[in-house]
Amino acid sequence: MEETLRACHQLHQEGKFVELRLSNYAAWEVAEICTLCKSNNWILPTVYQGMYNATTRQVETELFPCLRTEVLRLKPFGWYGVWAAVGTGSPRGGLLTGKYKYGDKDGKQPVGHFFGTNWAEIYRNRFWKHYFEAVALVGKALQAAYGTSAPSMTSATLWWRYHHSQLQGVQGDAVILGMSSLEQLEQTLVAAEGEPLEPAVMQAFDQAWHLSAHECPSYFRSA
Repeated sequence: MEETLRACHQLHQEGKFVELRLSNYAAWEVAEICTLCKSNNWILPTVYQGMYNATTRQVETELFPCLRTEVLRLKPFGWYGVWAAVGTGSPRGGLLTGKYKYGDKDGKQPVGHFFGTNWAEIYRNRFWKHYFEAVALVGKALQAAYGTSAPSMTSATLWWRYHHSQLQGVQGDAVILGMSSLEQLEQTLVAAEGEPLEPAVMQAFDQAWHLSAHECPSYFRSA
């Protein structure tokens, strides 16, 4: 770790990059990194990029307090509500889009995040669980609260992140949006203007999180 941080500092002094960002580190590792950088007068990390959305909230317990203490901004990726986009923001890979059903796991499917790629089995093992039940729960709440004017599931999860999550714009937190086409980017930008969710839908998202929390993938990747 120390050797890597020393090299990063040297690269920063050479003008090779502007801002040091972290990703996939546990909270205690973030604290250790910041301590090493401070003690050696090296460039400090200022951004943490990681998984955070309506049904992937593991970061709230220990990472958020660490980031606030060390003054790091959080920029979460994978904006669909069940980490459905698997880091890319693409709806083609999303569980929330309705493209997949739980029983599809063992059947032949078009190539996508969950089928036909080198990472497909890893993604299926990680997400093909209680997330389907959680998605259904939120979908019912959206229909009950909004009726025929109900927002799409993907829009609702984006609204949750902007209005009801622990992200704080005043602290510099921001959402990383991904897309696979210009059309999808335009749709996402429109969805980002959405209003706060109805209380019943917020409660449904909380229930969905509690339902799937025990299967939530870890926000960090230990070596």
